Amino acid sequence: MDNDLANPDSDPNPNALVTYGLFAAWALHDAEEVVFGPRWMRENLPRLRERFPAVPERVWQALGSVDDREFRAAVAVMATIVGAAAVTGARSGGRSAFYQGALNGFGLHGLVHLAQAAAVRGVTPGSVTSPLLVIPFTLWARGRLRRAGVLRPTRARDVVAGLAIAAGATAVSHTVAGKVTGRGRGR
Repeated sequence: MDNDLANPDSDPNPNALVTYGLFAAWALHDAEEVVFGPRWMRENLPRLRERFPAVPERVWQALGSVDDREFRAAVAVMATIVGAAAVTGARSGGRSAFYQGALNGFGLHGLVHLAQAAAVRGVTPGSVTSPLLVIPFTLWARGRLRRAGVLRPTRARDVVAGLAIAAGATAVSHTVAGKVTGRGRGR
């Protein structure tokens, strides 16, 4: 058996567990969101509106209008983005800026899920797998990339960029999903 597969931390070179693992970790995390996301939003929208009155009504309307079909389509679009990042990461030995940006965005979005759960004082879609999978995987993968000497330095602007990329990919996913499902017209 390959020594790196038996002990993933024994070889300083990033491997498929680091690169394709991003897609696997994302898929498990998003399964939680698919199962609980739209229903949770519909059930909690009145309470959220009351608790956060400063949020513009158009935001609540947009969140409340996403149905299960559109949400699943958005997740499928995001799968394409994350899958492309994982493949690019594997082909580059983990050096790809696209892969590392996606990895950072994945980890940061896990922190956003925890902040959402703290803000609503309860469990939200994505908040269970974030501390158990998203954040630990990201830290582990970044450590592997660091030991291999291929991790790009992370500066404050990279954190902002990672969050912006994650938000942008989410917006693109939902826009495409709305068009694919026919719900994007006339909103």
